[in-house]
Amino acid sequence: MAVSEGAKRKESNMQFVVSKQNLQRELAYVQGVVEKKNTIPVLSNILIESVGENNIRLTGTDLDVTIRCDMDADVSTEGSICVQARKLFEIARLLPDAPVTFKKESNDWVTVTCDKTKFKMVGVARDAFPEVPSSKSTPTKLSAEIIKSFIDKTIFAITQEESRYTLSGAKFIMDDTGAKMVTTDGHRLAYVERKGVSKDGSDAIDTLIPRKTLAELTKLTAGFEGDINLGLDTNHIFFEVGPRLLVSRMLYGQFPNYDMVMPKNNDKSVQFDCGQLNSAVRRVALMSDERSHAIRFHLEPNQLVISSQNAEEGEASETIQAEYSGEETDIGFNAQYLLEFLNVIGEGAVAFEFKDGNSQAQLRPVEGGDYDYKYVVMPMRL
Repeated sequence: MAVSEGAKRKESNMQFVVSKQNLQRELAYVQGVVEKKNTIPVLSNILIESVGENNIRLTGTDLDVTIRCDMDADVSTEGSICVQARKLFEIARLLPDAPVTFKKESNDWVTVTCDKTKFKMVGVARDAFPEVPSSKSTPTKLSAEIIKSFIDKTIFAITQEESRYTLSGAKFIMDDTGAKMVTTDGHRLAYVERKGVSKDGSDAIDTLIPRKTLAELTKLTAGFEGDINLGLDTNHIFFEVGPRLLVSRMLYGQFPNYDMVMPKNNDKSVQFDCGQLNSAVRRVALMSDERSHAIRFHLEPNQLVISSQNAEEGEASETIQAEYSGEETDIGFNAQYLLEFLNVIGEGAVAFEFKDGNSQAQLRPVEGGDYDYKYVVMPMRL
């Protein structure tokens, strides 16, 4: 009994010192997933636990996505604290560049001291914080650069409609031939594949990853060089990015058969400079309908005329020279859909492949490098 009383006393006054820069950096990662809607108030908190005498572990979760970061610390008394994530992040950003001391008080409050600055934060009991999925073996390896490139090339095509559950994430497949990621919202589809990226001993993966997870993974992989370790259990996918672990609930359901959507007989093709096409679409879209963002592509020999009109504001058109010798064709597009793809490509030549004004068109970079990147867009009725 005396031992448990001592353990409680030890738990009650956890104390450690961390660097301000490291604290701010790790909090930025963790507070991104913290519950913002306040449906479950304790989820707006961050859990900080000691891991031995030289490390602390920060954990934030919204029950669907969890981020856990390990960082160096001088731990004088082991234990755990649980405080408001957003408020602690705001404090950390404004603290002077000096060591930061955390001390847990007897009523779960936490004193934060840095140089001549002192804060007292209301805390909650460790028991109130939910249990998060424990780490699983992560036998599959994939370069951080490839995962980040996959997400950048596809995340914009994920649906924003929460009711379309199976479309609110990315299809991710990895096997011994390579890796691919596919996203769609029913109006357009982004597909990227890279061959020969599997490392020895990697397990095959075929899953649906939620949009929020992809967004957080983008932050974790920015500036990280090296491999990410991946693993699955029954309901979760694990991404180990250096000293940080991202755990996400997987989506379930029938993802559309993307092979059926890929156009097989687009027999007409035109090449454009990405930057020139991007600028032209952006200008013409200024006069498109605010809800539909509709613009017209009129292809005729040697040129493309892009136009838009809006009964309340006026109209716009721009002509781009193009090596095209086929028949005249009119196709309507949502300008926003085109711009999101062109912004990702940035520069270089883009191939625009189509069959007629009523069938899906496909855009792709002419020089794709190691990536097979395609973007399929359904036409709009004009």
